[in-house]
Amino acid sequence: MATDNDFGAFIEKLIIVPTPSSSFPSSLQDLTFAVKDIFDVEGRVTGFGNPDWLRTHSAATSTAPVVSSLLEAGATALGITVMDEMAYSINGENAHYGTPINPIAVDRVPGGSSSGSAVAVAARLVDFSIGTDTGGSVRVPSSYCGIFGFRPSHGAVSTAGVTPMAQSFDTVGWFARDTATLKRVGCVLLEQPHLAPTEPSQLIIADDCFELCSVPRDLMVQPLVRSLEKSFEGNTVIKKVNLGNYIEESVPSLKHFMTSDDVTTQQEFCIPSLMALSSSMRLLQRYEFKMNHGEWISSVKPEFGPGISARIQEAIETSDEKIDLCRSVKSQLLTALSTLLGEKGVLVIPTVPGPPPHLQADVAALESFRSRAFSLLSIAGVSGFCQVNIPLGLHENLPVSVSLVAKHGSDGFLLSLLDSLGIHLIQKS
Repeated sequence: MATDNDFGAFIEKLIIVPTPSSSFPSSLQDLTFAVKDIFDVEGRVTGFGNPDWLRTHSAATSTAPVVSSLLEAGATALGITVMDEMAYSINGENAHYGTPINPIAVDRVPGGSSSGSAVAVAARLVDFSIGTDTGGSVRVPSSYCGIFGFRPSHGAVSTAGVTPMAQSFDTVGWFARDTATLKRVGCVLLEQPHLAPTEPSQLIIADDCFELCSVPRDLMVQPLVRSLEKSFEGNTVIKKVNLGNYIEESVPSLKHFMTSDDVTTQQEFCIPSLMALSSSMRLLQRYEFKMNHGEWISSVKPEFGPGISARIQEAIETSDEKIDLCRSVKSQLLTALSTLLGEKGVLVIPTVPGPPPHLQADVAALESFRSRAFSLLSIAGVSGFCQVNIPLGLHENLPVSVSLVAKHGSDGFLLSLLDSLGIHLIQKS
């Protein structure tokens, strides 16, 4: 059970010592990390955020390759972190194990589902941590806790030994407080030991996406532009795009989701094509979650916390109608965004629509925020592109962040670019 002196980040304190290997000799030596309770560790039952799951599963017979790689690179694990039940939330509140305390906004949620992993880094309990991101579970908590969070291209980092949520979207991501550490960890997990700095060909600002956000646009965009100008010779083209219009025109299968309840009942400003993209993403996630865990849920009848219970019930009732269309949307979006970004282009979007919500906020009041959040999160989620959350300090005493998105397979390029921008971004924030 989590304790007060660790900000509630850990479900279990333990020390796993490094197992040095010649693959990445001591590249993470002297660094400590934390592990989300979704990764297998030999001899330990992976809890998946739920006591009934813990009770009905056996200890892992091997350690997830991602964890092993970090240990082989010289890092020391200090514990297992709290997560949202079944990885099925972006809030970070767990009814069974408690909610980790957001170190920079104690009355706000830490973000989920990798809540404890983000908090452990933000509270300086470890140097970095690992989590998973299916719908936003690294990007959201890193934004809420004011740290860097990297969601890799889908399939770029092994998910072996990781309890699945929805395989079409599951990724292994990581958190750090600085760009250098983020890059060092990335070199190990991506198996790319040498990442040279590369200037982007274009910085594409998704202007319409910033209208979804309550934080002033210039607070998010200008630090990036200034950092880019200071870091390179000014050859990068900076331009704006209406991303919603581009996606609507370029992803024909989306028309089958444009009349969904998520799109038609939204009262505040929304981007219909991104709402449809989110609807498609969440439908396929629900279906795959049901395929993965429906039988266990039906037989065990586990107890779930508020909000999670309704979400899981909706997943259990999902049919395979439109599932093929969801997969068509994924393929078409990948092609469309690859064309938009071209070679070494980078897309700039808000990570989330605003500051973290208050703890125990009314579920109904959260729905509009969640809808706008998933509109943004679905861009990289559905395309399988890599995305990094960049903390930009505080606005009205709450964390501000922005994201860069790059083409599938451009993870090393994105990490190196961020490392080049890092010193100027830190000076600004």
